Amino acid sequence: MDEVAPATPKRWRTPGLPPEVTSFVGRRHEVAEVKRLLSRARVVTLTGPGGVGKTRLALRVAADVQRAFPDGVWLVELAGLKDPELLGTSVGEALAIRDTSTRPPVEVVVEHLRKKHALLILDNCEHLLRDCAVLVEILVRSAPALQILTTSRQALGIAAEQTLAVPTLPLPPPAPDSDRPRLPAEPATQSEAVRLFTERACAVLPDFTVTEANRPAVEQICRRLDGIPLAIELAAARLRALSPEELLARLDDRFRLLTGGSPTTLPRQQTLRALIDWSYALCTEKEQLLWARVSVFADGLDLEAAEAVCSGDGIDREEVIDLVIGLVGKSVLIKEDSPATPSVTRYRLLETIRQYGRERLVDLGQETALRRLHRDHYRRLSAEAYAQRFGPFQVAWFGRLNLEHANLRTALEYCFTDPEGIHTALGMATDLLYHWITSHYLSEGRHWLDRSLPAVTGPDEIRGRALWSDSWLAIIQADVTAAAAMLEEARALGDRPGHEPILGYVALYSGMIAMFRGDIGAAIELYREAAARHRADDDPTGLALTLIRLCLAHSFLGDWESSVSAGEECLALCEAHGEGWHRAYAMMALGIGVWSRGDVRRAIELEKESLRFNRSLDDLLGIGVNLEVLAWIAAAEGDHRRAAVLLGILEPIWQAVGAPMSGFGHLMHYHDECEARTREALGKAAFDTTVRRGAKLPCDEALAFALDEGTRPGRHPGRAEPSPSPSPLTRRETEIAQLVARGLSNKEIAASLTIAQRTAEGHIEHIMTKLGFHSRAQIAVWIGERNRDTDGSHPPGT
Repeated sequence: MDEVAPATPKRWRTPGLPPEVTSFVGRRHEVAEVKRLLSRARVVTLTGPGGVGKTRLALRVAADVQRAFPDGVWLVELAGLKDPELLGTSVGEALAIRDTSTRPPVEVVVEHLRKKHALLILDNCEHLLRDCAVLVEILVRSAPALQILTTSRQALGIAAEQTLAVPTLPLPPPAPDSDRPRLPAEPATQSEAVRLFTERACAVLPDFTVTEANRPAVEQICRRLDGIPLAIELAAARLRALSPEELLARLDDRFRLLTGGSPTTLPRQQTLRALIDWSYALCTEKEQLLWARVSVFADGLDLEAAEAVCSGDGIDREEVIDLVIGLVGKSVLIKEDSPATPSVTRYRLLETIRQYGRERLVDLGQETALRRLHRDHYRRLSAEAYAQRFGPFQVAWFGRLNLEHANLRTALEYCFTDPEGIHTALGMATDLLYHWITSHYLSEGRHWLDRSLPAVTGPDEIRGRALWSDSWLAIIQADVTAAAAMLEEARALGDRPGHEPILGYVALYSGMIAMFRGDIGAAIELYREAAARHRADDDPTGLALTLIRLCLAHSFLGDWESSVSAGEECLALCEAHGEGWHRAYAMMALGIGVWSRGDVRRAIELEKESLRFNRSLDDLLGIGVNLEVLAWIAAAEGDHRRAAVLLGILEPIWQAVGAPMSGFGHLMHYHDECEARTREALGKAAFDTTVRRGAKLPCDEALAFALDEGTRPGRHPGRAEPSPSPSPLTRRETEIAQLVARGLSNKEIAASLTIAQRTAEGHIEHIMTKLGFHSRAQIAVWIGERNRDTDGSHPPGT
C-alpha cells in the first residue's frame, strides 16, 4: 500500500479560513465598518457588483475577528451550488457536521449551531437569495450566540440584517494642471487603487515601480477602471506585453467604442464587463473557445478533465495544454496546488470570469454539448474510482473525488434534465458509494440514489447494486426499516440468472440489520453466507467487508478464536491487495478480538495503526471507534484517567458524526462498561473534570494523546510507575500547567490568574522548555500522570 502522509482531519479541528494567495490591499475603513456592524448586529450582508471585492473583505474581517468566536469561523462557498435543496447539506459539509441520521440537513445544522458562539460566512448568496434568507432567519432564531456574515449582489431582505455596500477602491486625485508642479512619485502609491495595481504588476514584472514618468498613466488606468479590484488585477496582468501608456491607450479605445465616445464616467458593471471583453479579445480564437468551455466546471479542473471535456470541434486534444498555459498567463485561469493531489495541478476560474465564459458558451450554441461531455467525463471518473475501491490506488481516488465533489454534483444535476440521463445518474451515484461514505456525504448519496431509483425500474444489475448500496447508507444512518425493504427487492433481483453477485451483498447487509436488532446468531449465519458467495464471485471487497463484520460478531459472543481468525484472514486479504481503508477497519475489529483474548499490547498496536490511517483519511467514524477501543482497554487495565480523557475526546467526535458508534451500535455495551468503571474509580467530580479536559483538547493534541506521541518512553496503560521525581517547575508554572491540563486557553488562564495573556504564554513556553515538550497535550499527559501517581494530591512544587 502506498504510504499516506498524516494530515489533520479537516472536519475535526479549529476551523480555518482559506489562505490569502495574494496580498490584501487597503480597505481599512471598510474592515473597521464591518467589525462595527458585527458588534451590534447578528446578520451583516456585504453587497456590491461582481469583482468589487466582497469575498476578500469578508475573509479579511473574519481572519481579524476569529479570536472573538470560540466555536470557530466557518466559510460556506455557495457560488457552485445550483440546487436549493442542497443548501442545508452544503452548510453542514462546511461546518464539518458528519451527521449519520435521516434528519433534514437544515435541522441538523440548526441543532449543531444552537449553542455555538461562532461566525458563519455565506459567500455568493445572490442566486439562492430566498433560500439563504429563510435559512439565515431560522439560524438567527435558533442560535442566539451565532453571527452571520453574507456576501451577495443584493441584500437578503430580512429583519435582522445590516448591510454594507462595498465601494470600489479609493482613486488618486485628478491630475494637476500642466503648469502646476508635480509631486514626487511615491505619494501616488498611497492611493489604494494604485497600490493594488502596483502590487499585481510586480507579480508579473518583479521590477515594476511607479515612477514620475509612468505615474500619470497608472493613475488614469485606475480611474478608467473605477477602482474595481478585479478590473485592476486583470489590467495589471496585461503589463506582461504592454507598457502602462500602451495599456491606457487600449483601455481608452475600448471604452470609447462601448460608449460612443461619451466622456462621462462609465457605470462600474460596464467597466468590468468592458475589461473582461478586452481580456477575451486579447486571447487567441482557440483560447477564447477553451475559456468558454471550461466554464462548465463547477469548482476547478485538472488537465485531464480539460482534455476530455474541452477538446474536439476546433481544439485538438494535444493543443489543450498550451491553451491552458496561455489562459494562466493571461490571468483567466488560476493555477492551484492541492495537498490532496500534490502531483496534479488544478485550475479554476474566478466566479465573474466563469459567468462570462458561460455566456459565451451559450452564444456559441455549445452549452448543452459541453454539459453532456462534462457529465460523461465524471461518469467515467466515478466508474474508474469504483473499480479501484480495493487496492493501492484507493486512497488517492478518495482524495481526488473529494476535490471533485462540486463537479460530481453538477454532473448528477445535469442527468435529471433529460429522462434518458437518469439511468446514468443511478449508475454514477452507485459507483460513488465509497465517496459518500469516506467523505461523509451520506445524506447526499441517499438523495441521489433515492431520486434515481423510482425512475429506473428495470430488473437489471445496476438497480440491484444501487439498492444494496443505498441500503448500506441507510444502515449507517440507522434507518434499518428502509434498508430492509431495499434488500428484499435486491434479493429478488439477485435470484435472476446472471445477477448472483448481488446476493452476497444482500446477505452481508442483512447480517448488519440482524446485528442491529440483536439477533447475533442470525447475523453470523448471514455473514457466513455472504463470505461464501464473495469467495465464489472472487470479490475481495465484499469478502473484506464481511470478514470485518464476522470478526466483530464473534467477539460479541465471546468466541475469541473465531473472531481473531476472521480478523487475521481479512488483514491478510487486504495486505495482499495493498488495501488501506478496509485494512484499517480490519485492524480495529481484530484489536477488539485480541484484547478480549488477553493480548493487550497487540490490541493497542492494532488500534493505533488503524487510528493513524483513519486520521490521514479524515475518517471521523473510524477515528471514533479507534478511540473507543483505546478507552475501553485503558479502563480495563486500570488507567482510568487516560480512559476519562479519551471519553472526553470522543464527545465532540460523536456530536459531529451525529450518533455514537454509527453502524457499530452493538459495541455500545463496551462503552457503557468503560464509562461506569471509570466513573466509579475516579469519583464523579474527578471523572467529570477529566472528561471535560479531554473534550476541550484540539484535534492534533487529542490524537497525539491517544497515540502516546510525546508521553514518557516505555509507559504502558496499567503498568506501575515509580514515584515521580521532584518537579522542575516553579509554583506558578505548576499552577499554569494544571490549568493547561484542564483544557484552558491562554486567554482563560490569564483571566483565571489575573495576569497578562502574554505573561501566561511566556510561562507555558518556559514549561515546555524545562520539560522538553513541544505541545500542550504533552503537558496535559505529564500533569495527569503526576496527579495519578500522587493519588490526587497536589503535585510536587505546589
